[in-house]
Amino acid sequence: MPTTESRTLAALGLDAVSEAVYRSMLAHPGDGVRALAERLQRGEEEIRRSLDVLSELALVRPSYERENELCAVAPEAGINLLIARQQAELAAQQLRIEASRAAAAGLIAQYADLGTAAAHDGVEQLVGLDRIRDRITSLAHELSTEIMTFAPGGGHSPASIEASRPHDRDLLARGIRMRTVYQDSVRNSHPTVAYVEWLAELGGQVRTVPELPTRMIIFDRATALIPVSGEDTRAGAVVLTGHGTLTALCALFEQVWVQAQPLGAPGPAAGEDDALSAQEASVVRLLAQGLTDDAIAKRLGVSPRTARRVATELMDRVSARSRFEFGVRAVQNGWLAAQA
Repeated sequence: MPTTESRTLAALGLDAVSEAVYRSMLAHPGDGVRALAERLQRGEEEIRRSLDVLSELALVRPSYERENELCAVAPEAGINLLIARQQAELAAQQLRIEASRAAAAGLIAQYADLGTAAAHDGVEQLVGLDRIRDRITSLAHELSTEIMTFAPGGGHSPASIEASRPHDRDLLARGIRMRTVYQDSVRNSHPTVAYVEWLAELGGQVRTVPELPTRMIIFDRATALIPVSGEDTRAGAVVLTGHGTLTALCALFEQVWVQAQPLGAPGPAAGEDDALSAQEASVVRLLAQGLTDDAIAKRLGVSPRTARRVATELMDRVSARSRFEFGVRAVQNGWLAAQA
């Protein structure tokens, strides 16, 4: 069974052979390519490839004592550098996601005025729940490859779940790839969790994130259906088919999907010391934006009581007596910097 340390090194981009070469160089600093190959029972060409990987990751450097030879960088320096690099990549990915969310929000707002008489290319307006459901049924019937869904809000009612089962079973039986992103709050809904387990047995995939930018269904990467109001999804919706629009919405889905947590896995949790869970990080960011507990609860799909509890626990962790003081201490702890 791989050790925790080995799993960590793999997560930092180090394959098994390169890790073995790195460990051997730390234990036997004088070994060259031939000695490493003999010690690890690998070909010299494979050792050289691993040295290239280690050099790119800054885990080996030219030796100051032996000309034209490499030496291993001490783990406390090399591994910390890798972690810092990965944190920077994650921060950049988060910025890209936030930019995509902003673009999606602007796109949705652009077509949200149902009273506009003029038609837009690639946009179909739907008014009323009956038309929305009929259009979803029609698009689902025409599906050939994949359906991708953002489903914000809390758990689903048993009645709505039972109504969904025949349609889901039919799609998966036809070989349609089904991916859905819920909010983390559904983990507390036993009917929804049971439904997701049933869906997974049939081949459906479900993940969760603390918050979602909008409710959205994408059919075959060619058509997207988005409600015009986040407050009342029954009021109306738009069906978007423009190539550029769908490219942006599909990219948004994929970025959120990559960072989402499989629902069958343990829920996001805080680590040691001052680390934040995904939900806590979202609460910190929303508090910094000045949202009330009720507004935060709505964004995260949880009860106002849960939102107040999480906010209070965060304030207690940094001994803040007011939300203004909490904002200052959150910056000092690096919580807000990580969300910038």
